Amino acid sequence: MTGDSIIRAIRVHDADNVATAIADIAAGDLLFADGELRAAVAVGRGHKIALAPIARGEAVIKYGFPIGIATADIAPGGHVHSHNLATALGSDGDYHYGPGANEAIPDAKPAPTFGGYVRPDGRVGTRNEIWILPTVGCVGNLAARVARIAGGRHAGSVDGVLAFKHPFGCSQLGDDLDHTRALLAALAQHANAGGVLIVGLGCESNQLGALVELIPAERRAHIRTLSAQAIEDDEAACLTLVDELVAGCADTPRRDVPLSRLVLGVKCGGSDGLSGLTANPLVGRMADAVAAAGGKVVLTEIPEIFGAEQLLMDRAVSRAVFDDTVALVRDFKDYFIRNGEPVSENPSPGNIAGGITTLEEKSLGAVQKGGKVPVVDVRRYGGEATLPGLTLLEAPGNDAVSSTALTAAGATIILFTTGRGTPLGFPAPTLKIASNSALAQRKTGWIDFDAGTVLEAGFDSAADALLDLIAATASGAPTKAEANGERDIAIWKSGVTL
Repeated sequence: MTGDSIIRAIRVHDADNVATAIADIAAGDLLFADGELRAAVAVGRGHKIALAPIARGEAVIKYGFPIGIATADIAPGGHVHSHNLATALGSDGDYHYGPGANEAIPDAKPAPTFGGYVRPDGRVGTRNEIWILPTVGCVGNLAARVARIAGGRHAGSVDGVLAFKHPFGCSQLGDDLDHTRALLAALAQHANAGGVLIVGLGCESNQLGALVELIPAERRAHIRTLSAQAIEDDEAACLTLVDELVAGCADTPRRDVPLSRLVLGVKCGGSDGLSGLTANPLVGRMADAVAAAGGKVVLTEIPEIFGAEQLLMDRAVSRAVFDDTVALVRDFKDYFIRNGEPVSENPSPGNIAGGITTLEEKSLGAVQKGGKVPVVDVRRYGGEATLPGLTLLEAPGNDAVSSTALTAAGATIILFTTGRGTPLGFPAPTLKIASNSALAQRKTGWIDFDAGTVLEAGFDSAADALLDLIAATASGAPTKAEANGERDIAIWKSGVTL
């Protein structure tokens, strides 16, 4: 960017004492067209610049909230980052219940409809696929081989035949085994799966019978199971069962349904300093639109709300939901402490390179993905979102683990914001939303939507375009990850291995 008429930085909130560079800035560049402040040093896109003198020990403010403490005196125009800013986050938390703190969700324009697959229990899928779930890593390659053969055999009859390999299911104990079992049982019930084959080995800890028992009887009609050790030709037997599943769902039509039938998962990964200014608040508008229509929104990555959790607690619809939220956050902090890790051990190296300095800063940007939607429920790992509004879901910040958990909770579309980029895809169709236009232009094979346009055209036009893309994707248009064959799961490993 050149010329003093160009704005080079954004101050998010009137109380902020830092601004965020929206492009690379050279030393001496004027930051704002109507001001006199110039950058003291070169600053990269997404990084912070002091707007006023900040004394050592003083809070650095962004989004209207403290994001840490200055570790040195910072002059106006100075670069604010890990060399002079440190987290103030601790393991404690004095949370308070404030009923009535919810803001009104903005009046939505007429919500689009989408073509979905209506299941017998009333849930609506955005895909009509056959999923093959191994109970244990030992039969993962068998599942993948069957999916490859059956996918060719039934091309055009269903939207795909997919195997979701993982390395777990054996040598697990207690809660760790329960996590694996609950996650797989939840995936087996997903609305995007017109048929599910669960393949076991026979001798694993994650026994088929115990897994199936977690699935309500009324949701088992589309599920088949097979124990490989009990069958002479396991591959042929699996293919026969897949043929049967395809025959049972191939004629399912897409039907025009309202946006209220969508379950929206929201996630960020590889964030940068613009994520909280462009992509995350844009996704927040999508959450508002879905919730205003009567749909469900699911937010997870609990360690990545540390420092901003009170904002979500203030939106709890009842004391019980507030208490469940507090318990969820404290349990996750205890999980870190039990393992000898500080609760502020974040952001990642990629986040830091992109301009995010502390977990507080990352969290205040990340929670914007939930928009203004009231928090109606809290679900533990492997649980399903059942209520219209925003559900908080227990899962770590890891991209693959948390996105798999969102799918297991029922998400039929995932919005994944990123400032750094990733090719990963998950069982539910996943739209990658770039926080900056440079990423969108550089990685066209990964990125589905450029939220960097917000800086030029504003939120309204970007929101309209993204909502249209969501409706098209829910109606069958493939995401970049789907087109690239990026469809994987990851399970949260939280215990010892025998």
